[in-house]
Amino acid sequence: MPLRCVKIKTSQTPAVDTPLRPAYTAAVRIEVNGEARELPDGATVASLLAELGVGGARVAVEHNRTIVPRSEHGTVRLAEGDKLEVVTFVGGG
Repeated sequence: MPLRCVKIKTSQTPAVDTPLRPAYTAAVRIEVNGEARELPDGATVASLLAELGVGGARVAVEHNRTIVPRSEHGTVRLAEGDKLEVVTFVGGG
């Protein structure tokens, strides 16, 4: 079964405070798939993926035009003005 690459829709995953993500004061503004987003200071690629609901999925992440290996998702910190592209893979034909 061939795989195809699909850009996730960030507008369907609003940034809201939940028990898993407490309220915060310091924030960084980034762009994900062309849409503005605000995250807590110190956020990582892994925490962004979890917030988008694709933390466990097969995804590819481009951070400021550089591919981020899965092994580095937890260590790459996001900063003000960063631009990310996040795509997930789905099966089908």
